[in-house]
Amino acid sequence: MFKGLGGLGDMAGMMKKAQQMQKDMAELQEKLETMTVTGESGAGLVKATATAKGQLTGLDIDPTIFQPSEKEVVEDLILAAIKDAQAKASEKAESEMKALTEGLGLPADFKLPF
Repeated sequence: MFKGLGGLGDMAGMMKKAQQMQKDMAELQEKLETMTVTGESGAGLVKATATAKGQLTGLDIDPTIFQPSEKEVVEDLILAAIKDAQAKASEKAESEMKALTEGLGLPADFKLPF
């Protein structure tokens, strides 16, 4: 189609790839909002569920840890579970992005904005 136009044929191909990547990114954004990860602490006594974008969506606390004298321990377990869920969400988003950008010739550590 673009024979004889030098590098313009490559430019058209690059533009097409960029448009496809933009579409794929939009789809990934939607997908990350529905993917969930669960972080745990206290050997599963506290579980925090979040989307792969890091939004906390649920918290499950085993009732056996509710003792007034253990208030600080429970608070620490809740925070630890939330941080674990957020870390897993970040890892999930990063692995999904890596899968999307593989094959585009981008460096392995290339970060795209979310």
